[in-house]
Amino acid sequence: MKNRMIAWVSGVILVVVTLMVIIVKMEPPRDGIIRAQAMKAMALALTDKEECEKRAEERETSHFSAKEKDNWFVKYMDYLYDEGYLDPELTPASLAAAQGYLTYAEASYMAAQVSGKLKLQTGSTRKNRDQAFPEEDWWKLYDSILRETDPEGKVEETEAVLYGTPSNLEQAESWTAYTTAGNFGFQGLALDAFLDCEIRFLARGGEMITSSLVSRNVVYENVWLAESDGRHFKAYLGTAYREFPVSAKLGGEDGMAGNLADLHMEDGKLVKITMKRDRLSGKVLSVTEDAIEIEGYGEIPLAPNFHVYKVYGDFKVLKASDILVGYNLQEFVAADGKLCAALLEREFDAKTIRVLLMDTGFKSVFHASADLVLGSGADLEYENAKGKMVGERLEAGTQLTVGPDSPYLEFGRMIITPDEPEAITIRSIERSQGTPVYSGSLEIKGMPEGLVLVNDLYLEDYLTKVVPSEMPPSYEKEALKAQAVCARTYAYRQIQGNTYSQYGAHVDDSTNFQVYNNTSADDKSTQAVKETYGKMLFYEDKPIEAFYFSTSCGRTADAGVWGTDSGKYPYLRAAEVKEGGKSLGKEDNDGFESYIKREDVIAYDTSYPMFRWQTDLPADVASAQISGAGQIQDMTITDRGPGGIAGELTVTGTDGTVTIKGQSSIRATLGNPSLIITKKDGGTMTGNATLPSAFIAIEKRTGEDGGVSFHIYGGGFGHGVGMSQNGAQGMAKTGKGYKQILDFFYHGTELRECSES
Repeated sequence: MKNRMIAWVSGVILVVVTLMVIIVKMEPPRDGIIRAQAMKAMALALTDKEECEKRAEERETSHFSAKEKDNWFVKYMDYLYDEGYLDPELTPASLAAAQGYLTYAEASYMAAQVSGKLKLQTGSTRKNRDQAFPEEDWWKLYDSILRETDPEGKVEETEAVLYGTPSNLEQAESWTAYTTAGNFGFQGLALDAFLDCEIRFLARGGEMITSSLVSRNVVYENVWLAESDGRHFKAYLGTAYREFPVSAKLGGEDGMAGNLADLHMEDGKLVKITMKRDRLSGKVLSVTEDAIEIEGYGEIPLAPNFHVYKVYGDFKVLKASDILVGYNLQEFVAADGKLCAALLEREFDAKTIRVLLMDTGFKSVFHASADLVLGSGADLEYENAKGKMVGERLEAGTQLTVGPDSPYLEFGRMIITPDEPEAITIRSIERSQGTPVYSGSLEIKGMPEGLVLVNDLYLEDYLTKVVPSEMPPSYEKEALKAQAVCARTYAYRQIQGNTYSQYGAHVDDSTNFQVYNNTSADDKSTQAVKETYGKMLFYEDKPIEAFYFSTSCGRTADAGVWGTDSGKYPYLRAAEVKEGGKSLGKEDNDGFESYIKREDVIAYDTSYPMFRWQTDLPADVASAQISGAGQIQDMTITDRGPGGIAGELTVTGTDGTVTIKGQSSIRATLGNPSLIITKKDGGTMTGNATLPSAFIAIEKRTGEDGGVSFHIYGGGFGHGVGMSQNGAQGMAKTGKGYKQILDFFYHGTELRECSES
């Protein structure tokens, strides 16, 4: 009996083992990975798609045949052939090879180019070298490759919901996947099975590398519902829209259009719609990454999928940074104590501007305290513990010293709104005029670094204190009017730029933008602002970049001085600053050096001291501030932009040659506070860390003691782009009106009021 039992157990074990062997032998090999997909992944571990495309454009011939070279994978495989990660003998450059499976031998070859350790990880042997390398093993290997080739983490893992591809979106671009995390290319990947699913994917520079399913049940949060034709309604899920069938079960179409909702999806089907109808509005006081501060409501956090929708005119999906502080242009949709969306309902009119006041000397935007005196009665409002504004009345003559521990700042910001203009004196700030006085309202908010002070006032009032701070009020009125138009246009664009939205401001009051209230308002400059009320410069229906500078050398430069495409700003041309001045192109050294050394040039700026200037830069000083060249032996302007402005400086020294590019970098490199700059009228100035302009010529000189210095001939003051303020004054003196001045400096622009745009 015992022997039978042993025999029976042994038999069962033998059968089980036999079945296992049969199953293993019959089990199909694990799926491999298509070469094209693996090669794309490998290339993107090394560089981005744009570099592969650039190489393809520059390459004279492809490794692929002319018939096959337009396939999407060619740019990636060509890149790998060029960089030695692919062997043409092992991996032929053909469509058939690209569509086949990656082999152990090929995986081993690519891994070996990264490191020997990775080659061993592939497990390649003589027996399996021609077999398909399993896809699962490839992505494990790829993780190891990324650790070696991408230490900065440019290949990123993202989770998002896929809502569109060219298969379901008419407006979709070729090979573009539309997800809640943005739009991505997906060449070589099959994504349609993942529509309306949450996916996890690797991507570099906007191009997907691989993807996998996370969930088939998803919620599109804070979706804008647009018009309905009775059968379908339109929903904006991101930068594109989808159409869904109207269903009585889901609430029908009544009241859907023009509202926010969450769309609940299961296995690709819409199963529930949650409408969000609670709205609030008010002037926006600040915008940060996590919250928006709204007057009357305090600071409200943003929902994770907060969106900004432009719902007037052509519908657009914008960003939180597009919400302008200081304006009430939108309604906010709220739910569960958070802001879900902002509905931008009308164009902004640039009636007001919010100025961040810097401390004395314009060193910081933060203040240790604020010492105020009121010249009239005023309303004081401040936030309470519930985020609501409460107020009290302040009498004329009230003195306030506000510090970080002020009870007015315990729960948010305080706002002082006087009854009269010119009623807020801030004694803790000093300007050129002395102690400044401000119109409009003053807002103070405590930050970890100190207090921020924001002056909220009408744009036209702001300009009355910008124009005399930027141009001497003694200048001709027509020049001041031209300056007023430039300042207004510049301010308009800066308001849209929203630079200081985290502090609730558009600009600061320093030379970072336009100097404001550094000089007292003047009757003539104020009149210039009033006589040009609302007028701005436009080019093709858009406000221009109204750059201006102090003095020309008789020529202006174009926008290329900042490394930008000058073709984008055709109205900013390089030209002669004289009657009938012609446009100018690039100029060689000899021609420009002859020009800049002359003081008898005819130009509107000729009579101004900075029209021509000279200085000497000792080689020792230059050597101390130019790294990489050693002891400076020579320096030459090796490239000039239109008009002759220096665009490239080559410096030669005992340790090698250094190249400095860009007018601002050249001015900073050659400038030093110790330099004595001699003006055209014989006067001198010192203390400039940068040269007055980059319209320069350099002459090497050797003294009797063998010491080397560089004599610099220069002309003009400022970057040289747009309107020369002294040139405008010169034109006004000859009887030119402000419109003629603006036409001259901003070629092809149109003068009109903002309301006409």
